[in-house]
Amino acid sequence: MLMQPTLEQLNELRLHTLAQAWQAQHEDPSTEDLGFDERLALLVEAEWMDRQNKRLGRLLREAKLRIAGACLEDLEYAKERKLERAQIRQLATGRWIEAHQNCALAQQACRRGHRVLYRRMPRLFDELTLARADGTYVKLLARFARTDVLVLDDWGLAPVQDVERRDLLEIMEDRHGLRSTIWEVARPPRRPDRGRRDLRSAAPQRSPDRATRAVPKEGRGEQRLKPRPATSAPVHDHRSG
Repeated sequence: MLMQPTLEQLNELRLHTLAQAWQAQHEDPSTEDLGFDERLALLVEAEWMDRQNKRLGRLLREAKLRIAGACLEDLEYAKERKLERAQIRQLATGRWIEAHQNCALAQQACRRGHRVLYRRMPRLFDELTLARADGTYVKLLARFARTDVLVLDDWGLAPVQDVERRDLLEIMEDRHGLRSTIWEVARPPRRPDRGRRDLRSAAPQRSPDRATRAVPKEGRGEQRLKPRPATSAPVHDHRSG
């Protein structure tokens, strides 16, 4: 059997890993005892694993997570962090993405094949301002609308301006009922209610169904928001890795 034409066809179909695995099988005497179905299964598995790994790498690069190496397996359950293992296991299933619903959860979303974007609020507002100036504003909004999980960090560090409030409304209007959003609130200790007030005035009417509840970060002198009924899952603090 002439292998070269088949290898060329596989590469032309962009089945590069399958082609390499098939060639390796022919060079490995131990595979001669395997049946056709077993050898085919190994080839398909090699191609599938390679594509899954490449997709995960691409999703993580696009997410631009602040803590890129954070993962749920390394999560610390120190007593002072008040994390519940059962709740984390439930969040790790990813149902909060497809149903109603920090970097660790976003990374888990990438591993499940979802598109994720992480933005700190000050940088987000700068990015929107530049996009408005260079004519890419609509394109940028469309990118946010397509993202399965949008992580908005450091909310409440500064008062929200009217133009910023309108920008957030545009983003949440496109995502309402379709995508999930994580808000992380970081309120300065001297103004404990400012983050909550700005969040309610900017985009609260567009985030209940498929977005997460906003929760404050710990470690900056702030207090937790008082829990209230919601259909979405709460988010743990972001010191996860």
